[in-house]
Amino acid sequence: MPTPERTSLEEIVAAAWEIVEAEGVAGLTMQAVAVRCGVRAPSLYKRVRDRDALLALVAVAAVDELARRLGAASTLADIARSYRAFAHERPQGFRLIQSAGTDPASLARASEPVLRIAAGLVGEADALPAARLLTAWATGFLTMELAGAFRLGGDVDEAFEYGLARLTEALTPVRRARPAPAP
Repeated sequence: MPTPERTSLEEIVAAAWEIVEAEGVAGLTMQAVAVRCGVRAPSLYKRVRDRDALLALVAVAAVDELARRLGAASTLADIARSYRAFAHERPQGFRLIQSAGTDPASLARASEPVLRIAAGLVGEADALPAARLLTAWATGFLTMELAGAFRLGGDVDEAFEYGLARLTEALTPVRRARPAPAP
């Protein structure tokens, strides 16, 4: 087994996140992480206080990954689709982000691209409410989708795109043609 010095905090968090994604939060134990990292469980405590601290670090890693993905977005649709892709690829990470204990600094980093794009659409004064509208709709949709709650038939992808189109339309300012100057 490698010595604890060869096991970085990043490796420990990555192993923990793999376990959480595969087995859920209940499957996360220090022993399971140690096995995955190739060390003994007591050596993990040199890097992480306890299981709760490790779970908090996984949540920060999830928010940071989401922030990286959202940072590449240039439209409201890009934001929503990136958020959805993240939720499908990392459903447990998506759920952890929603927890009350998520690090505020990480959340601010993930929110920046959403606020930037919202401000471009509705202006700085309304950017936060617009970003919250998009985030609340997308989070609710994704939570239901991941839970299998859409059971009335129809295409869920089409429903997502429909909702996204309506939100984009609602948040896109109407460009009114200037009246022609009077002669």
